[in-house]
Amino acid sequence: MFKIQTMNKISSLGLDLFPRDKYEVASEIPHPDAILVRSADLHSVEIPSSVKAIARAGAGYNNIPVSSCSERGIVVFNTPGGNANAVKELVLASLLLSSRNILGGVTWGNSIADMADQVPDLVEKGKNRFEGPELFGKTLGVVGLGAIGAMVANAAIALGMEVTGYDPYISVDAAWSLSHQVQRADTLEGLLSRADYVTLHLPLSDTTRGLLNAEKFRFMKKSGRIINLARGGLVNETDVIAALEEGKLAGYVTDFPSAELLSCKKAICIPHLGASTPEAEDNCAVMAARQIIDYLESGAIKNSVNFPRCRLDIRSGHRLLVVNRNIPNMVGQITTILASSDINITDLINHHRDEIAYNIIDTEQAIPVAALEQIVAVNGIIKVRVIEQETA
Repeated sequence: MFKIQTMNKISSLGLDLFPRDKYEVASEIPHPDAILVRSADLHSVEIPSSVKAIARAGAGYNNIPVSSCSERGIVVFNTPGGNANAVKELVLASLLLSSRNILGGVTWGNSIADMADQVPDLVEKGKNRFEGPELFGKTLGVVGLGAIGAMVANAAIALGMEVTGYDPYISVDAAWSLSHQVQRADTLEGLLSRADYVTLHLPLSDTTRGLLNAEKFRFMKKSGRIINLARGGLVNETDVIAALEEGKLAGYVTDFPSAELLSCKKAICIPHLGASTPEAEDNCAVMAARQIIDYLESGAIKNSVNFPRCRLDIRSGHRLLVVNRNIPNMVGQITTILASSDINITDLINHHRDEIAYNIIDTEQAIPVAALEQIVAVNGIIKVRVIEQETA
């Protein structure tokens, strides 16, 4: 029986995927095998030694201590694309909000509500104050062409915009999903210089923190507008407020408000609504649950943020999973131990990601405890797990 701990309210569509004869799911549960989380901060939580996997029902994972999880052999999953459509739609709304001064017009309209018969005339006289440019024919720069960025780019093409994308690490899947009309920028500065609007779709890391700052704003048009529904830290907050107030940028829409941004009249702050749709919550919960089930039952890994993608069709009832440091001769030492115990390997796959290597090894015979203890004792081994199951 596998035990799953939920750290937030998770959509029932995801939780219902766990077969009740094989899984126990609860918010309070001793010795969980896996944790399902949305926004709960795990940095200050003591993660039990029994945990083999953590799945974040969402794309961002800065609420999870990924480095320490890697050191302990805990796979961390996220759900890229599960909330992609929800974020895409909010980006499109943000483009219009930043351009047409809709919010300013609505606020002003509410302020004349008590003027009765004068309202129609006041509206006609005052509407010019809220004029703004159309999106059609303008250039949108998309920084990051993953699941969300690609959907935004395609939607903007459909609206009649010119789209330029920048992503030196674009995946094959994302490239296939992009419209052929999306132009490629060789540099971030090149994209910024030609864009009327810039939307960010990147994870927050040491290399992307403060990606857009005063230096980068120099390349942008004074009429340029930035949409940041990815992560607040991607844009230097002090610099963007200064650029807005000095007229070096026309607008900034963010899903990550702060007191300073809320006080800036040219910034539009949305209260982190990017993935706040019932459809997105359902999609992310389903993806997270499936990834946990797949890992616990077969050792397969997909959409991990710290482990390599790895899958091997099961050909026997005995499967050995080994997490080790990515150093030479690890596979050789493991297979030598198995051979010395007269264990025949039927299939094996080894993948690595940065400092972590992951092995799925299928054998004809059950692996004796003594052999497992020898493998665990090998310098560089992080975690060892055995799966025994019936095969078709």
